[in-house]
Amino acid sequence: MKHLLTVLKYALLLGISGALMWYAVRGQDLSRIGHYIRTANYFWLILSCVISTLGYFSRAYRWQMQLTASRTPAPFWHVYHAMMVGYLANLVLPRAGEVIRCSVLRRTSGVPVQVALGTVVTERVIDVLVLLALLGATLALDFNTFWAFVTDKLLGGQYDSLARNRTPLLLAAIGALVLLAAAGYTLVRNLERLRQNALFNKLTLFLKGLLAGVFSVLRLENKGLFLLHTFFTWFVYYLLDYLAFFCFPETYDLGMKAALAVLTFGAFGMAAPVAGGIGPFHVLVQGILLAYGVSKEAGIAYALVVHGAQTLLVVLLGGISFVAVAAIDKANLVSEAEALSNEPLVSE
Repeated sequence: MKHLLTVLKYALLLGISGALMWYAVRGQDLSRIGHYIRTANYFWLILSCVISTLGYFSRAYRWQMQLTASRTPAPFWHVYHAMMVGYLANLVLPRAGEVIRCSVLRRTSGVPVQVALGTVVTERVIDVLVLLALLGATLALDFNTFWAFVTDKLLGGQYDSLARNRTPLLLAAIGALVLLAAAGYTLVRNLERLRQNALFNKLTLFLKGLLAGVFSVLRLENKGLFLLHTFFTWFVYYLLDYLAFFCFPETYDLGMKAALAVLTFGAFGMAAPVAGGIGPFHVLVQGILLAYGVSKEAGIAYALVVHGAQTLLVVLLGGISFVAVAAIDKANLVSEAEALSNEPLVSE
């Protein structure tokens, strides 16, 4: 039953991706989209892929810093390969890559999964904060374009009706607060009984390890370097979107503010719980480019080329890391076997 539910869940997510992709291309001239893709200047895309590789190295180094601060250090290449295998898994199993990369790191370097997962949670929290800052910058720098996109493209003209009738939103917020308060009260009332439960104790132990990873950022020896790598990682993402403008005639003259908007909405699309952001990324990027005067065909061509190039890069780098992890596992097994064979026999 559990396996069936898992299959149904991923089938549903795949269906959502397919529906969004259909929505992005429906009613458009497919031959014109194909022409944009065939005639694109791929020099800029190749350059962006090279820069993106540097971004992956930087992100891996930042993760290594967190692990070291958690008192569970690991070699850089072990950390990098685990991260890339996780990214590769995310292309097939949405969000499963975060757990998979922690599991890989446990096998190759002995880092406890809960500690590694805690550092990943911290990483995601930082990413959310950066994304919110980018959203604020997009709003501040180009409010009219941004607001037109939200009200006309995302809400589909429903903004006026929502503004006139806020009662459903208010009732939903009150209901959520009541449920949260009830859950907290129930937990406090039954805390002593829960402490006698083995499963609860295991969960508590896991959460302690998770929190150790989460708060690892507070114990960093060089917080400035950590912030520098965080900035560099997101600057790389920004460069990818900006350089890709030069691939197409219709996006060639778009400026840095447009690249910031594409980065922001594209990141929201990639954060959606579907495989590789397929569908949400394309719809959002196409929509924001439309708000900047780019045709739907050129917008979806841009989204397809950028997303396709980054996906191929993850497949390439992730595949190399997958092979490297297998080699590390084999080396670890050989080392363990040699250590056991060299142990002296003790006779009773």
